[in-house]
Amino acid sequence: MKCPYCGSDDTQVKDSRPAEDAAAIRRRRSCPACGSRFTTFERVQLRELTVLKTDGRRAPFDREKLARSIRVALRKRPVDEDRVERIVNGIQRRLETEADSEVTSRQIGEIVMETLKEVDQVAYVRFASVYRNFGEAKDFRAFLGQLEDK
Repeated sequence: MKCPYCGSDDTQVKDSRPAEDAAAIRRRRSCPACGSRFTTFERVQLRELTVLKTDGRRAPFDREKLARSIRVALRKRPVDEDRVERIVNGIQRRLETEADSEVTSRQIGEIVMETLKEVDQVAYVRFASVYRNFGEAKDFRAFLGQLEDK
Protein backbone atom coordinates (compact mmCIF):
# COMPACT_ATOMS: atom_id res chain seq x y z
CA MET A 1 0.00 0.00 0.00
CA LYS A 2 1.44 3.36 -1.05
CA CYS A 3 1.82 6.16 1.45
CA PRO A 4 -0.62 8.94 0.51
CA TYR A 5 1.88 11.56 1.72
CA CYS A 6 5.21 10.60 0.15
CA GLY A 7 4.27 7.76 -2.24
CA SER A 8 6.57 5.19 -0.65
CA ASP A 9 5.58 1.54 -1.27
CA ASP A 10 7.12 0.40 2.03
CA THR A 11 4.28 1.03 4.50
CA GLN A 12 3.77 -1.08 7.60
CA VAL A 13 0.55 -2.31 9.19
CA LYS A 14 0.40 -1.33 12.87
CA ASP A 15 -3.12 -2.52 13.69
CA SER A 16 -5.90 -4.47 11.90
CA ARG A 17 -9.50 -4.98 12.91
CA PRO A 18 -12.88 -5.50 11.25
CA ALA A 19 -14.63 -2.28 10.25
CA GLU A 20 -17.94 -1.44 11.87
CA ASP A 21 -19.97 -2.97 9.03
CA ALA A 22 -17.84 -6.17 9.09
CA ALA A 23 -17.53 -6.01 5.29
CA ALA A 24 -14.09 -4.42 5.41
CA ILE A 25 -10.87 -4.54 7.38
CA ARG A 26 -9.62 -1.34 8.96
CA ARG A 27 -5.84 -1.09 9.00
CA ARG A 28 -3.71 1.57 10.70
CA ARG A 29 -0.50 1.99 8.75
CA SER A 30 2.69 3.96 9.11
CA CYS A 31 5.32 4.99 6.61
CA PRO A 32 8.94 4.57 7.74
CA ALA A 33 10.10 6.91 4.96
CA CYS A 34 8.21 10.03 6.11
CA GLY A 35 6.81 8.97 9.51
CA SER A 36 3.15 9.56 8.53
CA ARG A 37 0.31 7.46 9.87
CA PHE A 38 -2.90 6.74 7.95
CA THR A 39 -5.88 4.38 7.86
CA THR A 40 -6.97 2.14 5.01
CA PHE A 41 -10.16 0.12 4.59
CA GLU A 42 -9.77 -3.09 2.63
CA ARG A 43 -12.69 -5.13 1.34
CA VAL A 44 -12.71 -8.82 0.63
CA GLN A 45 -13.85 -9.44 -2.92
CA LEU A 46 -15.46 -12.84 -3.43
CA ARG A 47 -15.22 -12.76 -7.22
CA GLU A 48 -14.66 -10.43 -10.12
CA LEU A 49 -17.97 -9.27 -11.54
CA THR A 50 -18.53 -8.17 -15.11
CA VAL A 51 -21.59 -6.09 -15.96
CA LEU A 52 -23.36 -6.83 -19.23
CA LYS A 53 -24.82 -3.50 -20.38
CA THR A 54 -28.11 -3.20 -22.29
CA ASP A 55 -26.20 -2.30 -25.48
CA GLY A 56 -24.16 -5.52 -25.24
CA ARG A 57 -20.93 -3.99 -23.90
CA ARG A 58 -19.17 -5.58 -20.95
CA ALA A 59 -17.60 -3.54 -18.16
CA PRO A 60 -16.06 -4.37 -14.79
CA PHE A 61 -18.43 -3.93 -11.84
CA ASP A 62 -17.89 -0.47 -10.34
CA ARG A 63 -18.79 -0.34 -6.65
CA GLU A 64 -18.40 3.44 -6.56
CA LYS A 65 -20.85 3.91 -9.44
CA LEU A 66 -23.39 1.83 -7.52
CA ALA A 67 -22.77 3.85 -4.35
CA ARG A 68 -23.08 7.15 -6.24
CA SER A 69 -26.44 6.23 -7.76
CA ILE A 70 -27.78 5.18 -4.36
CA ARG A 71 -26.50 8.38 -2.73
CA VAL A 72 -28.20 10.47 -5.44
CA ALA A 73 -31.50 8.69 -4.82
CA LEU A 74 -31.12 9.17 -1.05
CA ARG A 75 -29.97 12.81 -1.23
CA LYS A 76 -31.64 14.93 1.48
CA ARG A 77 -33.42 11.87 2.88
CA PRO A 78 -33.10 10.78 6.53
CA VAL A 79 -30.61 8.00 5.79
CA ASP A 80 -27.08 8.32 7.20
CA GLU A 81 -23.86 7.48 5.37
CA ASP A 82 -23.27 4.30 7.41
CA ARG A 83 -26.62 2.96 6.22
CA VAL A 84 -25.71 3.80 2.61
CA GLU A 85 -22.45 1.84 3.00
CA ARG A 86 -24.34 -1.13 4.45
CA ILE A 87 -26.80 -1.00 1.54
CA VAL A 88 -23.99 -0.94 -1.04
CA ASN A 89 -22.10 -3.72 0.77
CA GLY A 90 -25.25 -5.84 0.92
CA ILE A 91 -25.97 -5.42 -2.78
CA GLN A 92 -22.37 -6.17 -3.72
CA ARG A 93 -22.29 -9.30 -1.51
CA ARG A 94 -25.60 -10.46 -2.96
CA LEU A 95 -24.25 -10.07 -6.50
CA GLU A 96 -21.02 -11.87 -5.63
CA THR A 97 -22.76 -14.80 -3.98
CA GLU A 98 -25.95 -15.22 -6.03
CA ALA A 99 -24.94 -14.21 -9.54
CA ASP A 100 -22.51 -15.67 -12.03
CA SER A 101 -19.34 -13.73 -12.67
CA GLU A 102 -21.34 -11.87 -15.31
CA VAL A 103 -24.37 -9.87 -14.18
CA THR A 104 -26.71 -7.73 -16.27
CA SER A 105 -27.26 -4.06 -15.54
CA ARG A 106 -30.97 -4.91 -15.35
CA GLN A 107 -30.30 -7.37 -12.49
CA ILE A 108 -28.36 -4.71 -10.60
CA GLY A 109 -31.10 -2.13 -11.15
CA GLU A 110 -33.82 -4.48 -9.93
CA ILE A 111 -31.85 -5.35 -6.78
CA VAL A 112 -31.26 -1.65 -6.06
CA MET A 113 -34.96 -0.90 -6.54
CA GLU A 114 -35.96 -3.80 -4.29
CA THR A 115 -33.56 -2.57 -1.60
CA LEU A 116 -34.55 1.11 -1.83
CA LYS A 117 -38.23 0.20 -1.65
CA GLU A 118 -37.57 -1.20 1.83
CA VAL A 119 -35.34 1.70 2.93
CA ASP A 120 -37.06 4.86 1.68
CA GLN A 121 -39.98 5.12 -0.74
CA VAL A 122 -39.01 8.58 -1.99
CA ALA A 123 -35.54 7.29 -2.90
CA TYR A 124 -37.20 4.28 -4.50
CA VAL A 125 -39.30 6.52 -6.76
CA ARG A 126 -36.31 8.76 -7.55
CA PHE A 127 -34.18 5.79 -8.57
CA ALA A 128 -37.03 4.24 -10.56
CA SER A 129 -37.59 7.48 -12.47
CA VAL A 130 -34.03 7.36 -13.78
CA TYR A 131 -33.72 3.58 -14.08
CA ARG A 132 -37.03 3.21 -15.92
CA ASN A 133 -36.44 6.43 -17.85
CA PHE A 134 -39.61 8.34 -16.96
CA GLY A 135 -40.24 10.96 -19.60
CA GLU A 136 -43.49 12.56 -18.48
CA ALA A 137 -45.55 13.16 -15.35
CA LYS A 138 -47.93 10.36 -16.38
CA ASP A 139 -45.03 7.89 -15.99
CA PHE A 140 -44.72 8.95 -12.34
CA ARG A 141 -48.49 8.64 -11.83
CA ALA A 142 -48.55 5.14 -13.32
CA PHE A 143 -45.59 4.06 -11.19
CA LEU A 144 -47.08 5.53 -8.01
CA GLY A 145 -50.38 3.86 -8.83
CA GLN A 146 -48.59 0.49 -8.96
CA LEU A 147 -46.87 1.32 -5.66
CA GLU A 148 -50.20 2.09 -3.95
CA ASP A 149 -51.79 -1.12 -5.29
CA LYS A 150 -49.19 -3.27 -3.53
